[in-house]
Amino acid sequence: MSFSHIPVLLHETIDGLNIKENGIYVDGTAGGGGHSAEILSHLKDGKLISIDQDPDAIRHVKERFKDNENSIIIKGNFGNMKELLNSRGIYCVDGVMLDIGVSSHQLDTGERGFSFHEDAPLDMRMSQSGVSAADLVNTLDYPELARIINNYGEEKFASSIAKNIIKAREQKRIETTLELAEIIKNSVPQKVRRDGHPARKTFQALRIAVNRELDVLESGLDDAFELLSKGGRLAVITFHSLEDRIVKQKMASWCTGCTCPKEFPVCVCGNKPKAKLINRKPIIALQEELEVNARSRSAKLRVCEKL
Repeated sequence: MSFSHIPVLLHETIDGLNIKENGIYVDGTAGGGGHSAEILSHLKDGKLISIDQDPDAIRHVKERFKDNENSIIIKGNFGNMKELLNSRGIYCVDGVMLDIGVSSHQLDTGERGFSFHEDAPLDMRMSQSGVSAADLVNTLDYPELARIINNYGEEKFASSIAKNIIKAREQKRIETTLELAEIIKNSVPQKVRRDGHPARKTFQALRIAVNRELDVLESGLDDAFELLSKGGRLAVITFHSLEDRIVKQKMASWCTGCTCPKEFPVCVCGNKPKAKLINRKPIIALQEELEVNARSRSAKLRVCEKL
């Protein structure tokens, strides 16, 4: 199976990691191996641990890096990064990168059920196991379905969409992507349909729920930071506001020092910054990258260094 993928913000991410040729690095979202390949090209005696939960991705990177002695490949979820590395005797690393969200390969492989452009089973499971999107839309009650679509999709017509999903599944189980996309289209005003496909936000919301993406991101960030050695760097690429907000707030908490009230003459809390930001504002794609990779349009890269 081909695995087409253009790595986003590639050079900016590599620069942010400040790679040492004998260091130990982690690509927690290996995907097609684009970022992993570039990290490996900077290593001499170092090691790169590439992690992914998608069996397709694991098969691809194993083949791609089969002759590279600096490559270690692990099938698993980056939210369990510390456990995955500790079980292999790795307790400290020099850098971690995460490219959050769905991969180009997952979107472009219609049968995976991530896209509303092709008719396919309503799946969306990155790991290809566990609860699917079809399971959610056919079993969740109205309040929970509306909450997911509203919170994770930031969809203002979440209530109407959830009601129509409930109504449709009373007639028959919702099985495919196009079935769901049609229900969503009929749940929003006509004028909304002219501003891009109205299913985009709901599909995003269901994908996040199916894969517990925000919970995984929280735990993965904590694991990554704990694993970093002094001077080690964490580089994270996000593609929507929910993810970016979590990364921004998490890095800000690590970079915060004294939390005593301003009126205190001396610090009594003893808090000291655990990290520093490498860039105050997120790094976004330059025009040259936007012209060859539309996916980079919404990408934001944040980098911090452990003190």
